[in-house]
Amino acid sequence: MKVFERAEIGSIELNNRIIRSSTFEGMADNNGFPTEEYFTLYEKLSKNNIGGIITGCTYISKDGKMVQPGQAGIDDDEKTASFKKVTAIVHKNNSKIFMQISHAGRQTISDLIKTECIYGFSDKKSFYFNQKPIVLSNSQIRDLIEKFGDAAKRAQSADFDGIQLHAAHGYLIHQSILSSVNSRADEFGIDKKTKIGTKFLDLIIENIRNKCGPDYPILVKISGSDDYIRKFSELQFIELIRFLNSKQISAIEISYGTMDYALNIFRGKSIPYDFILKHNIKYKTNKSLIKNIYNYLLFAMLKLKTIPFALGYNINFSILAKKYTSIPVISVGGFLNGNDISDAIENHKADFVSLSRALIAEPAFVSRLINKADDKSICASCNRCAIMCDSNLSTRCFALKR
Repeated sequence: MKVFERAEIGSIELNNRIIRSSTFEGMADNNGFPTEEYFTLYEKLSKNNIGGIITGCTYISKDGKMVQPGQAGIDDDEKTASFKKVTAIVHKNNSKIFMQISHAGRQTISDLIKTECIYGFSDKKSFYFNQKPIVLSNSQIRDLIEKFGDAAKRAQSADFDGIQLHAAHGYLIHQSILSSVNSRADEFGIDKKTKIGTKFLDLIIENIRNKCGPDYPILVKISGSDDYIRKFSELQFIELIRFLNSKQISAIEISYGTMDYALNIFRGKSIPYDFILKHNIKYKTNKSLIKNIYNYLLFAMLKLKTIPFALGYNINFSILAKKYTSIPVISVGGFLNGNDISDAIENHKADFVSLSRALIAEPAFVSRLINKADDKSICASCNRCAIMCDSNLSTRCFALKR
């Protein structure tokens, strides 16, 4: 089967075409250093025949941290030795690993990440995080470009096989791309012809190549569209694919949406309202009256904005992208059985398929597929694991009994 044939991403050869998509771990200490639990996670994954592994979102600077506790960072040289332990484990098990690097931009809260303020490409608030960002100056943007390059160089020094730039889900690079968010009038604003902003991403890619060499693999994760009133259009999506194709990056992973409507990123078969009321940073409460208001009014409204779960729910973006690029395209979202994975690869809908929740529920899922190609994941797509990222507990399956 083509799914289990060896395949290349840039200069790196993978054992098969199934990738572990970036998944928040919650397994770093308060300074962003990976813990023993982090090492154990990647040992489990790398032992189970996954073609390539992408780490959880790793911050490039402390003002770009996410609100979730336990996020790993690659913001200083001291962390390189710790991450080298991770790559040694993965490579010993004959697997490949890429570090996802990012800056949260306006999608964070200063009190929770212990910074004086947050930054954005405009002063527009995130609907969900609801804090007005300070508009980045031109010099601050150029400083962040250097920090992305420095982070990539640290990842390379720690023997990661490549990096992935998080340009999706409403984080800072994505904010620079979106015309609904980026209202700048300078060189980092929206291009009048393409209707997207690519200067920031362009210079980040070039900075990484200058520091890591032209052959060091750079993957980019993007969102096919979003849920804002002025949605990211199909034409804008095509222009973004054309831009990435012109940069000849190593692979494009296509997801969906922003954290303002997070349930549409990781669509589930149910919404765990009880977990939201107990753990979510915005809606958690112990007061019965507020719980009732949320249950009868707020959650009813949220449900109307929530896109129903479907198997392979981002595959149409991948099909469209492949018309405009020869770069390997990775589709993520809703791959829970071997038949759908095989269909995506065998019928050229995607070059790779990436999994997250299926591997949270069962790190050995790919090993099972090798032995039985039409097997199904035990993941129930209940989204409890996603909601629990806001807790102080590390990421695991909260539905299955262990």
